[in-house]
Amino acid sequence: MKHISVTYIGASSSKIDLFESQYPIPEGMGYNSYLIKAGKTAVMDTCDPSVEKEWMDNLLSGLDGAEPDYLVVHHMEPDHSSMIARLMDTFPGLTLVCSAAALKMIPNFFPSKDYSARSLAVSEGQSLDLDGASLTFYSAPMVHWPEVMVSYLPEKHMLFSADAFGSFGAVQKGIGGCSEDLTLSDIDAWKDEARRYYCNICGKYGAQVGRLLSKIPAKDIEQVCPLHGPILGLDTIGPAVELYSKWANYTPELEDEVMVACASIHGGTLAAAGKLVEMLNQKGVPAHLVDLCRTDVSYSVADAFRCRSIVLAASSYDAGVFPPMHDFLYHLQIKGLCKRRFAIVENGSWAPSAAKVMKEMLSQLKQVELVEPVVSIRSRLKDSDMPALEQLCAALVR
Repeated sequence: MKHISVTYIGASSSKIDLFESQYPIPEGMGYNSYLIKAGKTAVMDTCDPSVEKEWMDNLLSGLDGAEPDYLVVHHMEPDHSSMIARLMDTFPGLTLVCSAAALKMIPNFFPSKDYSARSLAVSEGQSLDLDGASLTFYSAPMVHWPEVMVSYLPEKHMLFSADAFGSFGAVQKGIGGCSEDLTLSDIDAWKDEARRYYCNICGKYGAQVGRLLSKIPAKDIEQVCPLHGPILGLDTIGPAVELYSKWANYTPELEDEVMVACASIHGGTLAAAGKLVEMLNQKGVPAHLVDLCRTDVSYSVADAFRCRSIVLAASSYDAGVFPPMHDFLYHLQIKGLCKRRFAIVENGSWAPSAAKVMKEMLSQLKQVELVEPVVSIRSRLKDSDMPALEQLCAALVR
């Protein structure tokens, strides 16, 4: 039997401040790539331009003078495919392996190149013979682009999962170059940034993620190797799949905890929201306050995926709702959040308008319940407002 090795050749960047030019990545970002060596050699995806030199150095070190036979492209987004042209031109004998949909996308990114004669389009269930090892491919459209596929290496019990099971954050330096050395054993160290990644990147496509998950339990998987973040091992695959199943089905992780999302201009709405949190906690209901004006919306969206009950507390603004709340609700709409309870607290010094706009935006979400009453305050929370706030608190407790 031929020796089979899988080496991690990815690279991390701490210089990029925004992933996809919108999501803060204070811990950097890892761009994962892998090298499979059996009788034949396969490079599993390339990298982002920001880490080109480190990635190329890792690849050449892993090849150790040999030439690769295949470049497997699971996903055409530029942070994984930018080095396709360089690799294909560097190694004239290289064959590009991807889905048929990805093959159509390649000219979009590399208009001066034609690799059609050196490309192999694979489909669901098809295998690639590596002479002593094999890769079996499974389509994963809209997880999170239409051309995505994942692959399974049965000889090593490894799933190369593309963006599925990815997370924000750099892959830890100094752990080692072999994929086994990068395997995560603590799910708590993964889930927060994995949740934020999932909800903002793949959140709209829960049905498609669910279909991919239905293929996973039947496989004898010991490692999940995503394109971002750490590798999942035996201790973390089960909990990660359980979390992904909840996220894909829009099932809240926390049935009891209440998220109070607040967009306040001069502090009056913030004080009312804080009072509601205090009241809920006093009744034994865990609740926490999220200041939408000072929290990046990617974190707020992930928080909304966690909780079943969400209170929207916002000031009126230009006969509408204060923009940070509008932005938050817009993101919930485009990410397809559903199966939630919402309550509303509005503030307006004259002619309050926030509640009307928030209700209209909530009407675009599916399977949501509006918890009554809607609480309307004028400028500052007063003793006369407390009965309505107490009534809302009691309804949220129920």
